[in-house]
Amino acid sequence: MMLKLFPLALALALGLSSPMAGAASPPDKSTAKTAAKPGAVRELKWEELVPPGWDPSKILRSKGDLSRLQDGDPKTSSLMREVREVWDNAPIRPELAGKKVKLPGYLVPLEGQSGEWKEFLVVPYFGACVHSPPPPANQIVHVKAAIPATGLRSMDTVWVTGTMRTERRDTDMGVSGYTIDGATVEKYVEPPLPK
Repeated sequence: MMLKLFPLALALALGLSSPMAGAASPPDKSTAKTAAKPGAVRELKWEELVPPGWDPSKILRSKGDLSRLQDGDPKTSSLMREVREVWDNAPIRPELAGKKVKLPGYLVPLEGQSGEWKEFLVVPYFGACVHSPPPPANQIVHVKAAIPATGLRSMDTVWVTGTMRTERRDTDMGVSGYTIDGATVEKYVEPPLPK
């Protein structure tokens, strides 16, 4: 049996899949234009949460041919621990602290009752933290909603709006590098196509 423990996370790290695959990304906007307006809400893309030059796949490329690793092999377990350590301590973008942001992502419930979520993670791709290992910490945002998000299920796509903090939090579902407390949450609606 070939390595199946973290294929999606591995693919993301190697750049084989893009964040928010299967859901439309927010329209491309000029960062400079949005940042210039005081108090403006900036629509973020997931790649903007990663510091320039940080390479989550560097550790994997240094290990040679990973296709030969087998589930249960001690080398596989060791590699997974090594990758997890690097990803849980992934660097963040400190300049995002205090910025009002709007970010799309998939909801991973932490606290609340089904359909009424007070606290959750937002992740860039379907299945992260639930069906596959968590992505790097700089690709997980810990959210506490101002008003519980209702009518949503695990892995529903949402927009989260609020003030970004660069605070690492460790949960049962993964380590987040960013936090938004007092967030507004709305169901993700794909933007209309330009005419």
